[in-house]
Amino acid sequence: MLSRCSLGACHVLMLVLRLSAAEDFDWTKNDHGSFYYGTFPTGLVGISLAGEWGEPVDITNQKDIEAAERYVQFYLGWFATPIFNGDYPQVMKDYIGKKSAQQGLGSSRLPTFSSQEKSYIKGTCDFLGVGHFTTRYITQKNFPAGRTPSYFTDRDLAELVDPRWPDPGSEWLYSVPWGFRRLLNFVKTQYGNPMIYVTENGVSEKMMCTELCDDWRIEYLKDYVNEMLKAIKDGVNVKGYTAWSLLDKFEWDEGFSERFGLFYIDFRNKNKPRYPKASVQYYKRIISSNGFPNQREVENWRRKATETCSSSNQLLAAEEQRTTAANILRLIHDPLTSHMEMVTEIVVPTVCTLCILLSAVFLMFLLRRRN
Repeated sequence: MLSRCSLGACHVLMLVLRLSAAEDFDWTKNDHGSFYYGTFPTGLVGISLAGEWGEPVDITNQKDIEAAERYVQFYLGWFATPIFNGDYPQVMKDYIGKKSAQQGLGSSRLPTFSSQEKSYIKGTCDFLGVGHFTTRYITQKNFPAGRTPSYFTDRDLAELVDPRWPDPGSEWLYSVPWGFRRLLNFVKTQYGNPMIYVTENGVSEKMMCTELCDDWRIEYLKDYVNEMLKAIKDGVNVKGYTAWSLLDKFEWDEGFSERFGLFYIDFRNKNKPRYPKASVQYYKRIISSNGFPNQREVENWRRKATETCSSSNQLLAAEEQRTTAANILRLIHDPLTSHMEMVTEIVVPTVCTLCILLSAVFLMFLLRRRN
């Protein structure tokens, strides 16, 4: 929700983060124009932001083109534009201001920066970290002013996906590699071609069974890294790339049901053993080659990665069988422990509660007889 409170909270957060870097601490600039603190003159100050690309549904329709621009500005530009240019994107100020007036508010729900705040915030970033996963098609859609104000209604747009896009994992994540190159070029054009570090880029799987031969992740990494290399040839100042993520982990409200890791984690085992997926070997070769040498070599990478994951699958299957067997034996040979746990956790508290209730009823009965 983009209520006045939530917009204000993000506004204050940005001021705290950037003003602390510019004023409250002893941040200065080195000979290269980069910020550093104290005794670390070679350090760099940056921020990592999530950013997805929005592509117009109809590239000949001006309203769709403008809606796609709003999508990216409300997403990445909300925080990046003040840091690099000193103020919120103009389209955010215009749309939220207009919606606020239609809702009868005396001022915009989007706070404003003072001149002093703008001068402090602008340029307080030596590099931009970008977390990118997917793309959406965008079209114009008007939301009436009477609706509850939110991030989605303020933008006046609708998000669409192509049903042909691969979607192996999270319901929001589709593989659309060409959107990555366009987003990186947007950053170059919009913010003066800053240094970019890709801090998150990857794909999940959502499966009931274990699968270490993750061909879809190999394809995702190949296509997205390739689009990043194209962006570098376009002149985008990309300095580094990090695949997301090294290990399977807890994924917000999805818990452990979605796996982004290059390594599979057996969460059911108390020791949490780790098994490499096929994408591990593939990604290692991308790193060692700093890209892709030739098509024949890349296909050889895939073949070797698949061979490795087949062996890992056998090891994992054997380990899962041992774990299952151990759990069954524990239940068979330790019935007394299970019985005592049930007595301690259920029977005893229930009996105590019933005794208290019976005592209370008996006491009331005695008092009534005495009266």
